[in-house]
Amino acid sequence: MADEADAIAAVVQEILAVVPAGCTWLRPVRDPDGEVADFVVGATSERSDDLYGRGTARVGKLLTRLYPTVEGGPLWKLYLRVLATGEPATMDDFHYSQESAGYAADSSFGISVHRVLGGLLVWWERVDEARRRLDRTESLGSLGWSEYNLMTGQMEWSPGLYRIFGRDPRLGPLTRAEQSAAVVPEDLPIAEFSWQTLDSGATADVTVRFRVGDAVKHLRVLSDLARDAGGAPLKIYAVIQDVSAREHTRTAIERLSDQLHTREMTAVAEHRLAAQLQQLIQPVPREPFPLNGLRATVGYLPAESALRVGGDWYHAQTLPEGKVILAVGDVAGHGLDAANGMAHLRFALVAWLSIGLREPGTLLGHMNRLCVQLRLTGTALIGLYDPATHLLTWARAGHMPPLLARSGSAAELPIQPGLLLGAATDAGYPAVVTPLSPGDVVLLYTDGLVERRAMDLGTHLDWVKAALSAATEPGIADPLPGLRRLLRRPSPDDDTCTLAVQVSEETELEPDD
Repeated sequence: MADEADAIAAVVQEILAVVPAGCTWLRPVRDPDGEVADFVVGATSERSDDLYGRGTARVGKLLTRLYPTVEGGPLWKLYLRVLATGEPATMDDFHYSQESAGYAADSSFGISVHRVLGGLLVWWERVDEARRRLDRTESLGSLGWSEYNLMTGQMEWSPGLYRIFGRDPRLGPLTRAEQSAAVVPEDLPIAEFSWQTLDSGATADVTVRFRVGDAVKHLRVLSDLARDAGGAPLKIYAVIQDVSAREHTRTAIERLSDQLHTREMTAVAEHRLAAQLQQLIQPVPREPFPLNGLRATVGYLPAESALRVGGDWYHAQTLPEGKVILAVGDVAGHGLDAANGMAHLRFALVAWLSIGLREPGTLLGHMNRLCVQLRLTGTALIGLYDPATHLLTWARAGHMPPLLARSGSAAELPIQPGLLLGAATDAGYPAVVTPLSPGDVVLLYTDGLVERRAMDLGTHLDWVKAALSAATEPGIADPLPGLRRLLRRPSPDDDTCTLAVQVSEETELEPDD
């Protein structure tokens, strides 16, 4: 019998080895009275480890030794019931706790159990991480999704959509009639156009205003229609994004533009208006702020001889998975046209990040094609920092490479190829990886920091390196405030944007909320 059981286990192991999911076959271990005392892992898939990183090493081990807290609990009782009755069962939200350092303390799983060959075939899926990624993605991008079954009238909303509409999930989704009633009356023709587009077989992409409480939100609705084999409509799938901030910014730009063109303003009034516009599009924190594994400080100085708004921009953000995106750029020109181009690039970058794009060269490629379409030119540099490995992956598009300061010494990182944004549709942007160490300071900047008409570029770059070196001398615990003050030297000819980050001594690998 033992030889037969081992032969069965070998066959099951060969089958499960190629299953691309978490799947384990458990064999009951019985006491002298025939009662189930434990389970032994008879076979397991090779492509999915458990919480502790154990794969096929679990084969032959007792379940109570592998997962002591399971014994006697709800999952254990489920195993015994399926083994006794032969009726398959599922547990959609099994909560598992552990006290081992270096592992998630609490995890949730979806589990399915079937009686197979005298044992139990257990399939599991980690659901807490998937839920967390979805929630962070929706929150980051102000996104939500809905699914409407035209046959049953049933509707399903994601958590993000409940947030957008400020609705308690316990109430369920708004009905179709309630959604129509929430549309601003002037936008009802847009909603009708969306239905006509879907009926024609195309994907509908419209922006509609909805009344949500006392506010009006601009919601971009991207929807498509699923049909059966006979062509009859079955379901409507929609992804909704709250673009109110973008629309409000666009409205503010148009309003301020009208003021600039219709009123004869003094220089003081022009500077005040432009400063308001710059702060609206791109707020600049006054103090250093934390990112995952980094501390950052931002500086923005307008050109002394121009209207106080230009095309210089930055972006610094901890992504849901814990990595950090760092970017600076400069749209050619000054005034409202440059500011409008800057807004397009920043909003586009945030949108691409919200759908999971991460690689700096890929992001610059998308940004380049957008610039070609909008007939913009400019430069940009994008970096992706991984706190787990201390590696900075970066690429440039006509932009100056970052400066790295370490223990009182500063230098440029080796320059990489990368055409100006908007110069060629098919331009490529290769990325390079730079290892960083705790205490390192990396400076991303626009050309206003180092270019002066009356001064050689190399001369002013040497001054910036000297400032970096001085700020990172051994013994200086927090170089960022002093560095920000040192770099506040406005250019008479161009705007200046700086983004300086220091690698933390201790990294907390937690995604930003």
